[in-house]
Amino acid sequence: MNARLRRQLALLDVAAMAALVPWFIWQLQFAWPSFWLIFPVWLTASFLLHRDTPHTLGWRADNLGSATRRAAVYFLLAAVLLLAIGFVRGAPTTLPAGFWSFDRLWRYFAFCLLQQVALNSFLMNRLLTLTQRQGLAAFCAGIIFAAAHWPNPVLVPSTLLGGTLMAWLFARERNLLPLAVGQSVVGSLIWWAFPVDWHHGLRVGPGYYRSF
Repeated sequence: MNARLRRQLALLDVAAMAALVPWFIWQLQFAWPSFWLIFPVWLTASFLLHRDTPHTLGWRADNLGSATRRAAVYFLLAAVLLLAIGFVRGAPTTLPAGFWSFDRLWRYFAFCLLQQVALNSFLMNRLLTLTQRQGLAAFCAGIIFAAAHWPNPVLVPSTLLGGTLMAWLFARERNLLPLAVGQSVVGSLIWWAFPVDWHHGLRVGPGYYRSF
């Protein structure tokens, strides 16, 4: 594939991701529930067309130590900040039953890993094809990531900052595992640190307006 065609396909991927994910969240999941099947097929086709490898996708173990050390600095700072916010506002010390259960944590980690594949293996890689400027690509990825969390007033700014940071970390150390672990921990702390009547159980889209 020549460079021009690669860039055109990357632009199409980015534009489609920015449009289809919010559309699915707000309408298609209700009107056409099976539409979600398009996403894994689309991502797989894109990975094949762009000749992505486990190395470029961040599915690797050789740099796990360095990637974890780099990510841990930022996730630790985020965790400390969220703990401080929670204690200052008097967040409850008693959490819902099963909140720290292995089953819930495992399912949430798997969900975060899926988000990392979409955010970084797919979106960030395509943005880096369009621009070699890591900071700009990461910021664009963060904007698209945050838009998918509309209208949640807690998650939109959190995912703008967090999405930008995680995309930047991915560009520096291509490994999804520490990013997914960090996201799952920070996401759980966000749920605790801010009032539930603000974040509505971390819901997005129409689900944000349903009773909780």
